[in-house]
Amino acid sequence: MRRIALVGDIGSGKTFFSKLFGYPVFNADLVVSNLYKKDKFLFKKIKKKFPNKVSSFPLKKEELLKIILKKNNNLKVLGKIIHPIVRKKMKNFMKTNKNKKFVILDIPLFLENKLDTKNDIIIFIDADRKKIWRKIYNRKNINLKLIKILRKNQIPTRLKKKKSKFIIKNKFIRNIAKKDVKLIQKKINK
Repeated sequence: MRRIALVGDIGSGKTFFSKLFGYPVFNADLVVSNLYKKDKFLFKKIKKKFPNKVSSFPLKKEELLKIILKKNNNLKVLGKIIHPIVRKKMKNFMKTNKNKKFVILDIPLFLENKLDTKNDIIIFIDADRKKIWRKIYNRKNINLKLIKILRKNQIPTRLKKKKSKFIIKNKFIRNIAKKDVKLIQKKINK
């Protein structure tokens, strides 16, 4: 089984492209969202760390957002609690899909958390910055301060590009995206 990791800027289309490959996808954002809703152990750990900031189970994104915005370091504190659980889920995903030819890793901080291995196929999703911002502004409940904090925790896109084996230029047109994915699939299947 080979791992294909999609990397890029916030809002570049990593999740959209991950679905186009047709391989099993590990979507870290979705895993985290489910943990907030279902994992009482995670809730207790966060409640212990931020007793006056978290009210009741399930975890509420609004409360976590307030924690992150209160102090820049709180994002790292939360990450130290959440990331080991996500890594365990990723490990289980790998075991479940060990007989597949490829799996897709849609993990926003893939390179930052040093999850890459030398056999990974890293694909950088390159998108026009203006189009990304237009897309971000169209999201409901967008918080620009949060976006800035998240960006500060990411390595620069030029370094992500440099570490990538392939680059897909996201033109935000579905048919072009499908063609780009098929082209890369042909190359990696050789």
